[in-house]
Amino acid sequence: MIHYLKGRFAMQTENGIVIDVGGIGYEVAVPASSPVYSCTEGQSVMLYTYMAVREDDVSLYGFTDTEGLSLFKKLLSVSGIGAKGAMSILSAMSADDCRRAIAFEDADMLTRANGIGKKTAQRIVLELKDKVNAPLSGVNPVTGEILENTDGGNGNAKGEALNALVALGYSRSEALSALASVPDTDLTSEEYIKKALKQLF
Repeated sequence: MIHYLKGRFAMQTENGIVIDVGGIGYEVAVPASSPVYSCTEGQSVMLYTYMAVREDDVSLYGFTDTEGLSLFKKLLSVSGIGAKGAMSILSAMSADDCRRAIAFEDADMLTRANGIGKKTAQRIVLELKDKVNAPLSGVNPVTGEILENTDGGNGNAKGEALNALVALGYSRSEALSALASVPDTDLTSEEYIKKALKQLF
């Protein structure tokens, strides 16, 4: 089992990259959302890997952090989800957004991935919702409730902004993700909404 690869970025392929490790080029499938695609030739890179072995194929799947690899493995544990399906999900959204979608039971968000239908998305939510925590700043990971920020931020304004975004047609997980990306505190609900909308467009 190859736990990780550390070498030089050699080239980009259709579904990933090639890492030169001591003169040997390892082709690794990487999510489309991965920051590794911004690397230039010869730049040092490190990927945590998962080796999928089948009768007619041996493939490597890589992630820039252990959290991404862990989520990939969790997705593989779902009945009917193979390596390509799990990679499709993590290519359609960031690992954090995937965790939020599962934790807040937003199956529709998961269907954005190619090859993931409604029933499959619902199965992912059902099997993983108790195994995945949503990494949301200022949000209760169990109830999804906007909490008061420990740094004195206006939690009520964020809560009002969340409700407004949902009323505008965004899913709860989309709204939570956008609000979690707003670093400012002590804003009015209108200001939170404006900044969150910039994240959503």
